[in-house]
Amino acid sequence: MPKLGMEPIRREALVTAAIAEIGAAGSLDVTVSAISKRAGMSSALAHHYFGNKDQIFLAAMRHILAGFAVEVHSRLSLANTPRDRLKALVEASFARSCFDPEVISAWLNFYVKAHSSPDAMRLLRVYQRRLRSNLIHALRPISRKPEELADAIAALIDGLYIRAALGAPISRDPAATILAFTAPHLEDDQ
Repeated sequence: MPKLGMEPIRREALVTAAIAEIGAAGSLDVTVSAISKRAGMSSALAHHYFGNKDQIFLAAMRHILAGFAVEVHSRLSLANTPRDRLKALVEASFARSCFDPEVISAWLNFYVKAHSSPDAMRLLRVYQRRLRSNLIHALRPISRKPEELADAIAALIDGLYIRAALGAPISRDPAATILAFTAPHLEDDQ
């Protein structure tokens, strides 16, 4: 007899376990068995809820993106100026929950997976478009070239994630590094 109300709890446990396993392995070379064992359930149950490892990984990335959205919304709710909006977006990218080593590893593998998986590519494009749109919105009142600057900032964010995933030293406050780079390209708030 299935336990009512357990599905969301089990799905969450599998997603969390997938992120941890990918982080530990540093790659997608993890098994559903390892993920389900970490989550404290059978691999048959994992297959029942998600179908296969790719679907578990996509659910894990949706979970990571949802966490990022929470970070963005909470910071944007406090932003009063375009510069505040820009700062909020960049700082959200490096919030503790988003810039955790396991999450960084998942991101790196997500970029790789997007080359071979249409579903992963679609999810990646949604994230990229949303970030670019938010950056352009923040930059439009304070930059002559908001699109170009938004693309540069997004590339800097991606670059710092890649460097962190590869074990390169990263400044204590990567958001401050990006904002310092951005400052000379901004006009005074209007």
